[in-house]
Amino acid sequence: MGKIGMTEILIILAIIVLLFGAKRIPELFKNLGSGIKAFKSEMNNKEGDSPADK
Repeated sequence: MGKIGMTEILIILAIIVLLFGAKRIPELFKNLGSGIKAFKSEMNNKEGDSPADK
């Protein structure tokens, strides 16, 4: 228990394709990547540089 095999991964991917459709999946990953990039860039800013401190 606790290990995810190839069968489980394929089932999860099939469910995702059914829920979102094949055309929207690349868009979802693009948005996710840009969100992660923005989050990392904000985390790398110094604490005094954030607009909330001003």
